[in-house]
Amino acid sequence: MDGHAPDTGLSFDYAPEQRMLYEMIHAFVEKECPKSLARKLEAQADFPRELFRTIGAAGLYGIGIPEEYGGQGGGIEEQVIVCTEFARTLAGLSVLWHLTCWSGAKAILHHGTEDQRREYLPKIAAGEMLFALAMTEPDGGTDVLRAMKTRATPAQGGYRINGRKIWSTLAREADKLMVLVRSEEGDRPSRGLSVVIVDARAEGMTATPIPKLGLRSLGSCEVSFDNVFVPESDMIGAPGSGWSQITASLNAERILTAAMCTGMIEGVLEDAIDYAQQRRAFGHQIGAFQAVQHKIADIAMNLETARLHTRRAAWLEAHGRPCMVEATTAKCLAAELATAAADEGMQVLGGMGYSAETDMQRYWRDARLFRIGPITSEMARNTIGESLGLPRSF
Repeated sequence: MDGHAPDTGLSFDYAPEQRMLYEMIHAFVEKECPKSLARKLEAQADFPRELFRTIGAAGLYGIGIPEEYGGQGGGIEEQVIVCTEFARTLAGLSVLWHLTCWSGAKAILHHGTEDQRREYLPKIAAGEMLFALAMTEPDGGTDVLRAMKTRATPAQGGYRINGRKIWSTLAREADKLMVLVRSEEGDRPSRGLSVVIVDARAEGMTATPIPKLGLRSLGSCEVSFDNVFVPESDMIGAPGSGWSQITASLNAERILTAAMCTGMIEGVLEDAIDYAQQRRAFGHQIGAFQAVQHKIADIAMNLETARLHTRRAAWLEAHGRPCMVEATTAKCLAAELATAAADEGMQVLGGMGYSAETDMQRYWRDARLFRIGPITSEMARNTIGESLGLPRSF
């Protein structure tokens, strides 16, 4: 041993191409996605169609999609850069980018047929087609497998879908839904599941918005399928392979969720510093008060913690290394730190932190969701505990 840590290949600096991407997306976000726009969109609580088109026109939905399918190339590390920057100003509105790139593009790219790739990926990359995911069952929550009641029954030329899903974000505005269904019986709950692409305007499909605390411009819905027809050509991969497709994408989903939460912490820190420098009380700017400085310092330290765990997990995923524990850790930590940061940020701003005229309450409302989904902090800890040799707890 020479006393030096082994070279893992993980650099704390961006590669030159990644630095260019960061500078480009940072400038784009500052110009096209400022916090003032996010406040306006939240107040309207309508789907941000124009924002969706603006992001698409810039080619940013194409990050992670190969150039041969109309994308910009890149992988999970580049997606983390983009996702973090969007969340810095948009907070939960960045789910608009996240869902399109994850629920639609990733599934089709890695599990779809060549015809499906050529039909759908260029449209996703150009921002011409919006995908939503419909996986959670009303009675199941995290227990997707044992609660699965949505069925795909063979029919002439395809399948008939019957059942219900819940918490399907963007289902009402989407063009297509990725739906997890039971297409056949298996000897265990994970067998016999399939992923199908459902036209969001198909006869028999209804999406009903659910009022909720945050992400108010991105409606989350209960979706019902009443004998909805799906052509055989819209089955993703082989029938019965759906659960392996879902699990293959979980690391990327958790890493991008961690990136969103990291971006939110950065946005919180910006606002807390700005307010502490501008606001005066008792003859001083409040940033001179030790109690305020400590809160801001905690936010800054937590930002670095979230950022490092997220980048490490992304690096492992990009290099084909096992990273289930690292991705789960990054997601759990970043979500909890983002919620705590926004809460402390509200305290720094005092009454203005509670006001809809500022962004701090928006960060708090949006960040709080990610302690619940796409995996609860409790289930994340179960996963990590099991990886340490502890018995399965569910």
